[in-house]
Amino acid sequence: MGWLIFLALVIMLAAWGIGTYNAIIWKKNSTDNAWAQIDVQLKRRHDVIPNLVETAKGYMGHERETLEKVIQARTQATQATAVKEKESAENFLTSTLRSLFAVVEQYPDLKANQNMLRLQEELTSTENRIAFARQYYNDEVMRFNTYIEQVPAVFLAQMFGFGKKDLFQVESLEEKKAPQVKF
Repeated sequence: MGWLIFLALVIMLAAWGIGTYNAIIWKKNSTDNAWAQIDVQLKRRHDVIPNLVETAKGYMGHERETLEKVIQARTQATQATAVKEKESAENFLTSTLRSLFAVVEQYPDLKANQNMLRLQEELTSTENRIAFARQYYNDEVMRFNTYIEQVPAVFLAQMFGFGKKDLFQVESLEEKKAPQVKF
């Protein structure tokens, strides 16, 4: 009888371990998927920017420094890999895009250009999608981090090396604003 109780406890413990481990994996994969969604939107953003810059180049020959900063920021953003590195690069890109849009305001012909209007609208739409993807990612990270810090999952998380994931955060209040597009 004692062996049956012991066996039942071992089976229950094993079932708990398997269930908890599977839940950690599920939450980890959900977090990874959320990060992939951010990457999709950032790729879309990175694809729009060269077209935006090329359209602006024809009108803004002497604003070369602004255009070069946007291209440099885009390059840094596409090469970033880690969450913190990507976060920093994307924040810099957002800042340079704001500068570009401020300069665009000084060129009435450029502001009225249909290509420029379409690209600005597409970029604004992409910025909104990025914001939603970041929110989704941060929600998944919060769920994952909370789960692996709670008893009893904390024991298996530590045993198998699951650590907390970083949130995708914007550092300054100015960077939290989407680039403004004024017509």
